[in-house]
Amino acid sequence: MRELLVGSCQAMDEEGRTHGYRYYILVGEMPVGGLTCESYGVKIVGENGDQASVENLTIRTERIDRLMELLIRNAVSPVALRDVIDDWL
Repeated sequence: MRELLVGSCQAMDEEGRTHGYRYYILVGEMPVGGLTCESYGVKIVGENGDQASVENLTIRTERIDRLMELLIRNAVSPVALRDVIDDWL
């Protein structure tokens, strides 16, 4: 699996602390109907070392690009990634 750094952001929490996050697209392979297709997932890494990832979300580049824009624009943290993905799906 390859990781492609897409972007990063900084966000402030309710207590005024700043947190930084890096956002990656995960590129792997997934069997689809007897073929093997390139698949895409996401990974978020916090500056404190926290991280979360979800593999094989889609085989469409435009969908993963829109998801990454959503994650970065909203400064989604590793802790919140699963909830955002559940809503996105």
